[in-house]
Amino acid sequence: MVLTKQELIDSLQNEIRILVHLCGKVKPEMLDYRPTPKQRSTIELLRYLTVMGPILVRSIKAGSFLVEEWTAAEATAAAMDFAAAVKALESQENFYAEALNAFSDDEWRGEIEMFETRSRRGPMLVNMVVCGHAAYRTQLFCYLKACGREELNTMNLWAGVDAPM
Repeated sequence: MVLTKQELIDSLQNEIRILVHLCGKVKPEMLDYRPTPKQRSTIELLRYLTVMGPILVRSIKAGSFLVEEWTAAEATAAAMDFAAAVKALESQENFYAEALNAFSDDEWRGEIEMFETRSRRGPMLVNMVVCGHAAYRTQLFCYLKACGREELNTMNLWAGVDAPM
């Protein structure tokens, strides 16, 4: 095994830590920023992130995409203001520890098909959830830079800290 369960939990908790760090750089006037009319705004991106990881983890455990749960979670997220979205993101640190520790070794290695992809659950968790977090935090970082946060650098994006390059 390339990653232990604890290493995967640590990785996802680190993603949340970095994401919350970047949320601390969002100013109220940036919440409605969207690069193009059809892209998510900053607040829509953060709301999406409150849904993405938890529902994908539960779906991967269940062996199929939980459409109704996703739809309900999206509706809840749509009503969140910035503070509520950040609080929901912060709660994912504990969620990942609890949810991933609930996977048995057989489930971890069990193969499922979701989104026209056949894979064992472990690699699917990495490819969809960890990689999803890295991609969307990078999107948030780019939004922040586009909104004038020129002081942000690679350390903010990859280490989740304010530090010189």
